[in-house]
Amino acid sequence: MKKIILLGSTGSIGRQALEAIRSLNRRAPGEYQITGLSANTNAALLKEQIAEFRPTAAALTGQPLPDSRSLSDGALPEILYGPKAAAALAEGLEADLVINAIVGHAGLGSTMAAIRSGKDLALANKESLVCAGALVTGELARRGTALYPVDSEHSAVFQCLRGNEGNKVRKIYLTASGGPFRTKTKDELRHVTLYEALRHPTWSMGAKITIDSATMMNKGLEIIEARWLFDVSISQIKVLVHPQSIIHSMAEFEDGAIMAQLGSPDMRMPISYALTYPRRVENEFNKLDFLTQGVLTFEEPDEGKFPCLALAREALKAGGTMPTVMNAANEAAVESFLKGKISYTRIAELIERVMDAYNIEQTVTEEAVYEADAWAREKYTGLMQCQ
Repeated sequence: MKKIILLGSTGSIGRQALEAIRSLNRRAPGEYQITGLSANTNAALLKEQIAEFRPTAAALTGQPLPDSRSLSDGALPEILYGPKAAAALAEGLEADLVINAIVGHAGLGSTMAAIRSGKDLALANKESLVCAGALVTGELARRGTALYPVDSEHSAVFQCLRGNEGNKVRKIYLTASGGPFRTKTKDELRHVTLYEALRHPTWSMGAKITIDSATMMNKGLEIIEARWLFDVSISQIKVLVHPQSIIHSMAEFEDGAIMAQLGSPDMRMPISYALTYPRRVENEFNKLDFLTQGVLTFEEPDEGKFPCLALAREALKAGGTMPTVMNAANEAAVESFLKGKISYTRIAELIERVMDAYNIEQTVTEEAVYEADAWAREKYTGLMQCQ
């Protein structure tokens, strides 16, 4: 039996993780047991998940302490509340694997708590590596725990590298769908709506990640994530727009051979792989059919239309706490866009203004990361008040 803590259980990745666990348990009943669940504010769905999976403990991070009976029938010994509740679950609860599906910088504390408690980590929270890549990888090395990437692109590279240990990687290719605005002109992007931005052509994701895909910031974050996951330089990471989302990413070795991982665009596949690693286990998900799929195409990303890609590269090159500042500004700008306070094109403009105003702290500590995050959000708020 594998015991699992799932953080961010009511979000898009969290819900798909539970679907994957249901599928695995239909094949082998009771093999995967949920010992902990956490959500942000969706108490109603968390209550349903608690009733189904009967975890040892649960957490609601985005609300103050309510009556615990509002979440369970009294069968749970402990329900935690508040911003540090998910990290407390990750650290204190018994489990073999923590799945961190929390969205944004808020997931960093849980990532560090899981690693420090000696648990293996399936990481969907890319911001942990964006903001604190050196800290996360250093702690993994010290504790000897494993990290399994859940992002489809990084899971693909991870799979391509299996069996090639000791062979030098020449280049990593991260594929991108291009999002809903791939074929629009730069001028047309000034007039796109929130509704259009949320209509992703191939993937079903939460609102924040869907907007990041529309701006291609999601791919920018993944560049930084790949640098830390696979210990490669920025010059070794190339983004390819692949609208069909069938090749999830590729690794090229020094002899010119390229390994690619292909499959239907379904996040339950990389989640299942992280759950069952190193085994591959039969599942109920859609399988790729080459005869019906059609042509696979590739394009260079247009950074003139999607400046967030360049901003992410600049942040990685600058180093220190700049990636944290870029990420915080992006989170704030996406929230503003989702609330109708700014236009689509203002997202990148405001991120760049925050980055330009920042004096980088090159020594990356947890304290410095949290201070940089707070500074960026305060600076962003000031820019919004002046507009």
